[in-house]
Amino acid sequence: MAEQLVLDLPHRPAMGAGDFLVSTCNAEAIAVVDEWPEWQNRVRLVEGPAGSGKSHIANVWKLKSGAVSLDPESLGVDGLARQALPGAIVLEDLDRRAFDDRAVFHLMNLSRERGFDMLLTARAPVSRWSVELPDLISRLRAVPVARIGMPDDALLGAVLLKHFSDRQLNVEPQVLKFLAQRTTRSMDAVRELAAAIDHAALVSGKKITRHFAGEILEKFQAGNPAALD
Repeated sequence: MAEQLVLDLPHRPAMGAGDFLVSTCNAEAIAVVDEWPEWQNRVRLVEGPAGSGKSHIANVWKLKSGAVSLDPESLGVDGLARQALPGAIVLEDLDRRAFDDRAVFHLMNLSRERGFDMLLTARAPVSRWSVELPDLISRLRAVPVARIGMPDDALLGAVLLKHFSDRQLNVEPQVLKFLAQRTTRSMDAVRELAAAIDHAALVSGKKITRHFAGEILEKFQAGNPAALD
């Protein structure tokens, strides 16, 4: 069968609150969003491994609260007090960013003084961050933490279904279960796998069966993008 012409059009995934899937591994983080604006503490931290959905949770909270993402590396202590800050703030990947300890500490103080909320995200616990300012370390250790665990089969299957649905693809439940049990346990990997299967199905014109999906999964995990065409 001749390969079909495939137009490489951009795909826009759904990122709203109604599209976030809840399982035991991310229930704590979802509760952070659900409990706002009744937080007992002005600052909350969502901690979890790469690809676990931290950015999605941050986006859902931004939609709900009207929060604005700030770049931790661009924060400077000079001028923060005079700056017109938004009503809610997101700082992402704090364990992997170089930032001014004094600026983040000052921003946390301002959240108390001015009454705005902050959502922080990180992969690693606070004890492993590159923070030297004792006052900031103490303040961060007092922040309530919601941890996201590695996705389970049920969540991975549901996320696969969501990504396929976003792409207007109908995939049998047994295929979803097969992939969920064998794919890398990462939200990013699942998204990329769904894109790879979609692309391969368009190129070949084949139906997404368990056998077909298994072939693409094997090539995908082998790290050979060219073999997916």
